[in-house]
Amino acid sequence: MSLSSADDEPPLVDAHFHIYTTDLPLAGDAWHRPPEDAGTARLIRTLDDHGVLFGVVAAASLHGDYNDHVRQALQQHRRLRATAILLPTTDIRVMEQMRDEGFVGIRLMWRKLDQAPEIMGPEYQRFLRRVADLNWHVHVLDRPERLEHTIRGVEAAGARVVVDHFSMPAAGAGFDDRCFRATLEALDRGRTWVKLSAGYRFQPPHAAIPFARELIRATGGERLVWASDWPFAAFESRMTYAQALADFREQVPDAALRRRISGRNALELYFT
Repeated sequence: MSLSSADDEPPLVDAHFHIYTTDLPLAGDAWHRPPEDAGTARLIRTLDDHGVLFGVVAAASLHGDYNDHVRQALQQHRRLRATAILLPTTDIRVMEQMRDEGFVGIRLMWRKLDQAPEIMGPEYQRFLRRVADLNWHVHVLDRPERLEHTIRGVEAAGARVVVDHFSMPAAGAGFDDRCFRATLEALDRGRTWVKLSAGYRFQPPHAAIPFARELIRATGGERLVWASDWPFAAFESRMTYAQALADFREQVPDAALRRRISGRNALELYFT
């Protein structure tokens, strides 16, 4: 890949994408059925074609706690890390083995649940304490009325929080959006990171830009990471990896800040 200038330097780390094939078992509450394979080989080609060296497989809620294909990807490619969806009753010895294989956290994808588990209850607090003891973190995406409570629950157990997709604020609400306010407050408490990812899911997509700029203003660029959200579930025919990179450049026009967000920050969170 030829680069015309330092400003065109590709991200070092893509902090959130999925791998799946159409023959994988879907969870009973899966919200999307992939129309085509987006497996490990295709992912690696995509990263290589765009000059991205490292990446993080985000657990896809489509498959619930089925993580076998992700484990295989980690075995084949040491440049990858991953998060998993796990039951709170998962044995600590299983979690330790997953850590050794390259898993670095869990994902609580609760935004589509009408009723979320009680995160402050003893079962989840014990589970999240084990997550913290493993030096894992917790990817969180939840509904506006619950996100603050969910973040507080992770913090109470001593684990780090990573808020997915800008927190998915409603563009029309601006910075007063309940999810976004909760995210900014959590950033102030110092144990939360945020992904600049999936801006294409905003309506309209360019509405993600002011949220990115506000997160940079609030953090100076620290504890932010970039991610493509490839293969763009439910947007497969409308979104491309090249467009995700272009969106990142528009959201963060300063090249040095982009290098920090998609380089040092992400390496610190996922690879140390």
